[in-house]
Amino acid sequence: MRAYNLKRVDKEYDIHLQAWLNHAATATKEQGKKVVSVYKDFQDFFDYKKRLRELETPTKRTEPHLIRLAQIAKKANEGQ
Repeated sequence: MRAYNLKRVDKEYDIHLQAWLNHAATATKEQGKKVVSVYKDFQDFFDYKKRLRELETPTKRTEPHLIRLAQIAKKANEGQ
């Protein structure tokens, strides 16, 4: 039951995140007497290529426990 309940909370989170993004995507602002969209196109809202570059670029600060886990995984893969 605990796993089911946790899964439901994750689903609720996704639903709320989607609602928040829908609100952000339809956001408007006033320019003089006109009301215009905050985002001119989808790329202004979510830059897919930029996000991929962020994932491919190694972070400058790696957590010590992640380094240790990577070392353990490397040894396991080498059969030691």
